[in-house]
Amino acid sequence: MRNNNIEYLVGKNLLDPFPDKPYNNLVCKFLEDLSNLLLNHRDSVKYPDIKTLGFWCRKKNILRLKDNFKSEKLRVGVGLVFHITPSNVPTNFAYSLIFGLLTGNSNIVKVPSKNFYQIKLICGEINKILKKKKFTNLRNRIVIVKYINNDEYTKQISLKCDSRLIWGGNKTINSIREFKIKERAFDLSFADRFSLSIMDYKKVNNLSEYDLNNLVLKFYNDTYLVDQNACSSPHLIIWLNKVKGGKNRFWENLLILLKKKYNMPQIAYLEKYSKLCEDLLVFKNIKNYKNFENYIYLIKLKNLNFHFCNLRGKWGYFYEYDIKDINIISKFIDKSCQTITYFGINKKKINQFLENNKLKGIDRVVPVGQALEMDFNWDGYDINKVLTRVVDVK
Repeated sequence: MRNNNIEYLVGKNLLDPFPDKPYNNLVCKFLEDLSNLLLNHRDSVKYPDIKTLGFWCRKKNILRLKDNFKSEKLRVGVGLVFHITPSNVPTNFAYSLIFGLLTGNSNIVKVPSKNFYQIKLICGEINKILKKKKFTNLRNRIVIVKYINNDEYTKQISLKCDSRLIWGGNKTINSIREFKIKERAFDLSFADRFSLSIMDYKKVNNLSEYDLNNLVLKFYNDTYLVDQNACSSPHLIIWLNKVKGGKNRFWENLLILLKKKYNMPQIAYLEKYSKLCEDLLVFKNIKNYKNFENYIYLIKLKNLNFHFCNLRGKWGYFYEYDIKDINIISKFIDKSCQTITYFGINKKKINQFLENNKLKGIDRVVPVGQALEMDFNWDGYDINKVLTRVVDVK
C-alpha cells in the first residue's frame, strides 16, 4: 500500500505505542510461526540469509534468549521504536524488528529503498501470519515502510518515538540525528565498523582435508555470504605463527569452494581490480599481492604501523599480515573495531589479550563461522536492557 510516496510493506500508519512486557507469549509464538514459514520456503535454499534468519528465530533460540533475559526487577518496553536499517544487508531489518518486539515495544521499521527480494519475501510471510485472528493484538505494533528522501515522515516519526535504532554509515547516522526526538527519547546507533580474523597458520595447515574444508566454509559464510558488507565481516586476516615460505592451503581450498558455490556479480571483477589499482597507487604499505582467478584478492601488508581499522574490502578482497605475538595488534585497534573471529587460538589466551591491553575497540570475539550471528549483545550494547526500562517497586 502506498501513501504520499511511502510504501507500507507491513501494517498501517496506526500504532499501539504502549509498552508491553518483554518476551510475551504472543510475540514468541509469532516468531515461531515466522521461523517455520521461512525455513520451509522454497527460496530459503537460494537465499541462505533467509534460512539463517528462520533458524535464528526458531522456538529453541527464542527460549534461550528469554532465559538469558531474566531480571530481578520489573522491566517493560520503552514504547515506540523507530528502526532505520542499513542498505547493504537485506535481512538486517528483520533482526532489528525482532529486537524491538521481544523487548515489548511497538515498531516502525524503515527498510532500504533498494528492491531486495529477501525483504519482499520476509514481509510477505509476516503479513500472512498477522492475518491470523490470534495475532490481532500484534497488527498495530508492527509497521514496515519503504521511502526515499521523505524528511517529513522521518521528522514526524522521530518526534513520536521513544527510541531510534539507527543502522548505517556515519553519514546516515549524523543525518538522522538532525531530526529532533522527545526529551526522554534516545538513539542507539550502530555505526560503520571494522572487523578482522586471526588464525593460527600451523593449526590451519595441519588440518585434515575434511576439517579444512569445514573451516573454509565457515569463513565463506562470514564473508562472501554478504559480500563483506556486514560490519562483522573480516577485511584483515592476521596469521599467527606463519612459517616463512610456507604454502597456505587455506586460500587454495577456499578457491575450490568459491568456484562451486559463489556467483560473483560482474561488477565485482571491475571493482576489485579498481580497488587494487587504487591501493597500489595510494597505499604505500603493500608488500605484494595475489589474485586467485578474480575470486580472491590478497593484499600482503609490510607492517601494521597505521590505523588498519580503515581498511575495507568487498567481494573477496582481503588484506593479510603475519605475526608471532597477538599483542602486536593491540596498539592499532581503535573504537571502530567491532568483531574478531578466530581459529586455533586458546580462549584463555584471547581473554588475556583483551584484559591486558586496555583496548578501546572490540565488542565481539567469536570463532570463525559466527561473525554474522546476531545477538542481543551487539556493538557493546545489551539491547535487552537498552530497549526496556526498569519499574522500581519497593
